[in-house]
Amino acid sequence: MSEFRMPSLGADMEAGTLVEWTKAPGDTVARGDIVAVVDTDKGAIEIEVFEPGTIERLLVEPGQKVPVGTALAIIRGANETPGAAAPAAVGAPAAPVRTRVSPAARKAAEQLHVDLAGVVGQGPGGAITVADVERAAAAGPPAPKTSTRAAGMRAAIGAAMARSKREIPHLYLSTTVDVTQPLAWLGLANQARPVTERLLPIVLFLKAVANAAVEVPAVNGTWNENGFVPGAGVHIGCAIALRDGGLVAPALHDVDKKSLGEAGRDLMDLVSRARAGSLRSSEMTDATITLTNLGDLGVDAAYAVIYPPQVAIVAIGRVVERPWVVAGRVEPRSVVTLSLSADHRAVDGRQAGAFLAAVERALQAPEAL
Repeated sequence: MSEFRMPSLGADMEAGTLVEWTKAPGDTVARGDIVAVVDTDKGAIEIEVFEPGTIERLLVEPGQKVPVGTALAIIRGANETPGAAAPAAVGAPAAPVRTRVSPAARKAAEQLHVDLAGVVGQGPGGAITVADVERAAAAGPPAPKTSTRAAGMRAAIGAAMARSKREIPHLYLSTTVDVTQPLAWLGLANQARPVTERLLPIVLFLKAVANAAVEVPAVNGTWNENGFVPGAGVHIGCAIALRDGGLVAPALHDVDKKSLGEAGRDLMDLVSRARAGSLRSSEMTDATITLTNLGDLGVDAAYAVIYPPQVAIVAIGRVVERPWVVAGRVEPRSVVTLSLSADHRAVDGRQAGAFLAAVERALQAPEAL
């Protein structure tokens, strides 16, 4: 038997509220199966299980808020006897049980600006359903949107960034890159693609960062009490601004192994699910390096704060047209400023510089990305 525990979905998470179980006692589960939905300051997250077996017991009721590390369920291994030596229920706090709310109803409430606290659930066991939310929305003017989640997310981000600046010795480097040729290549490549599959420029940067991380692995990983831990893959945390305010940086897995088309589709899917509140736990915990883009807001250059326990973050500024010397002549070129913030405990200046140089080389050969 093993305990399935409330995971830490980031350095800024201390507790989570169990929204619902998607599996019941007796159900078999495989690695990667979603077994529960947990509400955090960053929204509802689908929690995956990382070992196969059979759900033996559920230890926490929907509606309970429990600290990270609390045992949520008991999972029986394939060769174990049902009911034998099941650990006692642990960690369930005395918090009051709240009304169950389905993920679909929670999304509908956010879209319709309905305060769930005022909704009477008519689903099984009093659960709030989409129909209940729509009924409440139709009954009167939208309730003022609560700022509780936004405030909680801001506090969580603030705590993580304070920890980062307190514990991580930041190293900052930047470089300005001529992206005239790669953007022209992208324009031609998009002409050959269906409209729905055309690529945004950010995908070029995403792939270039991934390839550079393979070339300079010192920037790709995490830092713990034993030192630097290289990433098992290149899982890029993509900073995504949420519509209601706040920010998340879920991981796009194995970007270095994806084609540009695959990376583009997966990125759009990730953005869509992040804003709909349907991210997976692995996407919240697996990032090995983060990419943030402030160029679309008109920012020339940014120097980001590392999200612990990662050791590096890349920031993209806006693409601007500037006079540029090419083969001894001044020409108008499209350029962008890229910066790298790195943990100096894991990355030295030479490695950081080599990484930015690798990003630039990758961008200059977009057909190879």
